[in-house]
Amino acid sequence: MLTLTDNAVAAIRDLMVGEDVPAEAGLRISPKADEAGTLEVALARTPQANDQVVEREDVRVFVAEDAVRILDDKSLDARPGSRGRQTFHLDRRA
Repeated sequence: MLTLTDNAVAAIRDLMVGEDVPAEAGLRISPKADEAGTLEVALARTPQANDQVVEREDVRVFVAEDAVRILDDKSLDARPGSRGRQTFHLDRRA
């Protein structure tokens, strides 16, 4: 199952600040429809049917059914990116 680093949890919390989403909302990871092998992330109010829900502290990540196998041995991390924004990265767990 996908795991979340402390940095990812903090970055997801930051994304949610000021957004008009319910407390049970989260970040959804799914395959990008028009680009094979590419994943996309977006804020989602609730998980979609068959999404795997990963929770850590007060943060939720919804993993689309077709991305579960790809992310099963990964950890979601966040690192400083350009213009002071965090960027998400997937790392293989040891």
